[in-house]
Amino acid sequence: MSPEQIEAYVDASAVALDLQLRPEHRAGVLRYFALAAEMAALLDSVPLDPHVEPAVNFTPHVPARSKP
Repeated sequence: MSPEQIEAYVDASAVALDLQLRPEHRAGVLRYFALAAEMAALLDSVPLDPHVEPAVNFTPHVPARSKP
């Protein structure tokens, strides 16, 4: 998303949610939204085959410590 698109999206979302965005917070909100948009674009760029489905649940695995 371009900076102009991000600003328009944040402004429209704030109005839709009746959220009063303080001027001193605006730059941080725009920066965070730009970061989130970059992360979403990265995930969206991963090619998936049609048969790929999301996992039913996620179980984290703690890696074993390597021995020196």
